[in-house]
Amino acid sequence: MRTKILFAILVSFILMPVPVIAQENEIFNSSGLPIPRFVTLRSDKVFVRSGPALRYPIKWVFVREGMPIEIIQEFDTWRKIRDMGGDEGWIHQSLLSGQRKAIITDKKGALMVKKPEAEARGVAFLEPYVILSLEECKGEWCFGEAKGFKGWLQRKSLWGVYQDEELD
Repeated sequence: MRTKILFAILVSFILMPVPVIAQENEIFNSSGLPIPRFVTLRSDKVFVRSGPALRYPIKWVFVREGMPIEIIQEFDTWRKIRDMGGDEGWIHQSLLSGQRKAIITDKKGALMVKKPEAEARGVAFLEPYVILSLEECKGEWCFGEAKGFKGWLQRKSLWGVYQDEELD
């Protein structure tokens, strides 16, 4: 009996996905992409499950296509995600897109400006929770498009891009 238990433990370790550590502390898993990373929801109805398979119960449902979320773990075709509120769950990879978007997190909203300068002329004022498509981020500024307006926003007002991440 003891041999069977030890054998079962050994097999479970062998079958467990093993992350590979890259040079800059990024973790790569089965997809070959870095973890953590930001992605967006591909559909306006996405089930978030308590585990990485259809047999796990649904924890909640996202109902906003394009919402940025963070992938924090991978298992086969499933991705463990974290939303901007810190809640975690599992989503099938087919419901995710690599398109980069961010969401306004500042409770007062954020001013989109023409140039990446604090004194630049305003283009639009974006209310909290508006989602914008990201095109570029450098330094403390990100360039994007929302509601037909294009311009720069301060990175500190956004969720969906890391503080030291550069986008081209």
